[in-house]
Parts: sequence; C-alpha cells; structure tokens
Amino acid sequence: MKYKKMKISEIYKKNKKSLSFEIFPPKKDSELRNIDETLAVLCELNPDYISVTFGAGGGTGCSRTIELARKIKYEYHVEPVVHLTCLHYDKTEIDGFARILENEGIQNVLALRGDKNPNILEKGDYKHASDLIAYMKPKWDFCFLGACYPECHPESDNRISEIKNLKTKVNAGAEVLLSQLFFDNKQFFRFLEDCRIAEINVSVIPGIMPVINVSQIKRMVTMCGATFPMRFQKIINKYENNKKALFNAGMSYALSQIIDLLVSDIDGIHLYTMNNPLVARKICEGIHNII
Repeated sequence: MKYKKMKISEIYKKNKKSLSFEIFPPKKDSELRNIDETLAVLCELNPDYISVTFGAGGGTGCSRTIELARKIKYEYHVEPVVHLTCLHYDKTEIDGFARILENEGIQNVLALRGDKNPNILEKGDYKHASDLIAYMKPKWDFCFLGACYPECHPESDNRISEIKNLKTKVNAGAEVLLSQLFFDNKQFFRFLEDCRIAEINVSVIPGIMPVINVSQIKRMVTMCGATFPMRFQKIINKYENNKKALFNAGMSYALSQIIDLLVSDIDGIHLYTMNNPLVARKICEGIHNII
C-alpha cells in the first residue's frame, strides 16, 4: 500500500503550529501488538507527526522502530519521524537503513548521535549527528530533523560551543529542531534567543514531558541535564508518595508550560508521551482551543 509522502519541514513553512508525539517501540513482540491501544488514542488527537525512537547497536530494536513507523503511516495515516542514531553504525549500515526507509515511503528522519555505551562498539564513521546528516543529505531525499538541548548537552563545554555545534548541524541540513525536555520555560526562551542571534532560523520545537512518575523523571533529568525549578521541586516534594495527586499536579504543570509557550508564538509542541495515551489525551484536551 502506498501513502503520500510529506516532509515535516513543510508544516512550518505554512506557519502552522504543530502538535507531535514521541513513542518508543516495545521491547517484546507481544507488546508491539498491544501498541495499537496507544496509537488509536494518539492518532485520534490528530497529531502532525509521531516520532519513533531507535534501538542502539542493531538487533531487533531497529526493526521494531521501522515496523512501528510503518504501522503509524499506513494504518493510522499519520506521518512518522524515525529516529536514526549513528555512533555505532558504519556507512554501509546507514545506507541499508536509508534504503529500507525509502522503500517504505518514510521521508522524515531525526538524526542523532546516540548514547555512548561501553558495551557497544563505536564504528568511527560518524562522531556527531551533523556528520550523519552531512553524509545522508546528498544521497537521500529525506527531511532531516535534529535534536537540541535548551540547557546544553551534558557533554558540552559551554553554551557557546553548544550553539556552534547546533549551527553546524543546521548547516549540514537539519530543517527542524526538536528539543530535549525541560521544566523551566525561561531556559527555552533564552536558548531560542541564542539560536536566533547565531542565525539558526529553522523551527525549534519544545519537548515537554509531564511528570507522572518520580523515579522515571529523575532518571531522565540526570541523563539530559534539565534543572528543577523551585515550583516544580515543590510538586515533587509534596506529592511523590501520592501517585494520583502527582499525576494531576504534573499534568497541570506541563499544561501551564505548554500554554505559556504557545501564547509566546512558539511553532509547536512535541510531547514525550512515554507510551501513555492518557497523558496525551489530557494534554490535548487542555490545549484544544489554543493550538
């Protein structure tokens, strides 16, 4: 079955505010079949696209990413964005992935370096996501998205080097930037201003993750370096032992972030759903008349 191709960058050329979600492929084949419950809810909310995370280091995780992206595109008629990491792959393997995506009619790729893992060999062909984009751009007709970090990548030396590296990524061909999660909008607005000063003029889409699980969110924050604003910290301190109250307070906090971003004329919202359809539905109900 064929389905029309759509490059994500076209959304922002029309000055349309986007709504998008991120999901991850389940680790077990049986769970992959159960993902339909989540997809049914997400796609009912009419997102502009859904990004699908990528299993590092090869194996079944990569094939599940492509299988899930294909399901989103052909069964739910929503454009998928496939995450593609490069640190642990060589050029031959990347070309192989690209051919599969092209054959499946998948046109949008979120180019990532990938997390370093001492147990997985780094191939050496690509050290950065910008290297991956620079290699693929002349060969393949994809729309490339890139990741960005409002509070700097944990491995960055400083904000200046962070913006320089991001500029390199955009110059290589990244047409849209999706941000890592953050909890303080001031950090995002400052980052966006730095981007514009550096003449990074592509759409920068903020990534929001509602707080519904304390251990999960602390792990994510440790990985990406996001800070806890005092108002956010008070929510954690007060409700970390009350699951229902934490869910409600966390959703309210995320919704307040999103409303503030949208009324500040940000181009869209990318929601980290953690495969939880209830989270997506609650957020979308709250912003239904805004986005």
